[in-house]
Amino acid sequence: MSRAALVDTGVKPRPMAGVVPLVYIVDDDVSVRESIAGLVEEAGWRCETFDSAQDFLDRPRVQRPCCLILDVGLPDLNGLEVQQRLSGAHAEMPVIFITGRGDIPTTVRAMKAGAAEFLTKPFEPGTLIRAVQIAVEHSRTLIEQKSALQVLRDRHQALSRREREVMALVVRGQLNKQIAAALSISEITVKAHRGRMMRKMKVRSVPELVNIAFRLGHDTVKS
Repeated sequence: MSRAALVDTGVKPRPMAGVVPLVYIVDDDVSVRESIAGLVEEAGWRCETFDSAQDFLDRPRVQRPCCLILDVGLPDLNGLEVQQRLSGAHAEMPVIFITGRGDIPTTVRAMKAGAAEFLTKPFEPGTLIRAVQIAVEHSRTLIEQKSALQVLRDRHQALSRREREVMALVVRGQLNKQIAAALSISEITVKAHRGRMMRKMKVRSVPELVNIAFRLGHDTVKS
């Protein structure tokens, strides 16, 4: 993989609010690690390299746009096992597999498990850099979505028990009169709880509230 081949690929890292994306590289071949690291750093990203899967898995995670370039045939854990361990808890870290012995079943398993890309060595530098660009952009989007969802959860958590009950009924399409009957309180009291709930959730309309309830999930908004 010639670093000179990176020139004129047309790929530039997108600014991310001052946070440079981090690219993890896991490969037991030092020459491959160094070559990829050089390409990644020339493209403007940060990178960290590891010669074993366990060393990478032991590394504390940081919340920033990132991706993982992962060799399939590692000596301690194979790449598919590492991918499985990362699934769920680290969904915001897309995996780009690299291998010297690509086979269709392994590729299919990796892609079905959510791999961002599967490249067979030797690969074109520009192909790898484009894959990283797409992966870190996807990571950034996932992190932003996760952060926005946490804000909504915090707002919902700040509601009183009664305000959460009112919210659950509002998003089901209940009118104030119906909510009052369901909760055995006056309609005036419902209006007061509803007003405070709307302010705390920072919404101005019921459609906005319904959209938030959908994002939070049924279990979060039910009374």
